[in-house]
Amino acid sequence: MKGKKWILTALIIATPLAVQASCETVKADINQKIINNGVPANGFTLEIVPNDQAEQAGGQVVGHCENDSQKIVYKRGAEGDAPVPANTGTSQDAPSS
Repeated sequence: MKGKKWILTALIIATPLAVQASCETVKADINQKIINNGVPANGFTLEIVPNDQAEQAGGQVVGHCENDSQKIVYKRGAEGDAPVPANTGTSQDAPSS
């Protein structure tokens, strides 16, 4: 009987880990598909967010996991990229002397 209790306890502890792993697996699969479609790996980010936060994440939902309780959100550009101001020029824009 003690063996059954330990097995049940181990399953209860391992279940959240397996659920998280499945979200990471889904995210990795989506990541690879996007890269295979020609998008550079540093050109986007994927984020796992709870369903109720998917709209606030500011990207496009491209997948779901954990029995549809989590969403995977795609955002263009690398994390931490700041938008480039419209008036930013290059040395070619400078008048020549």
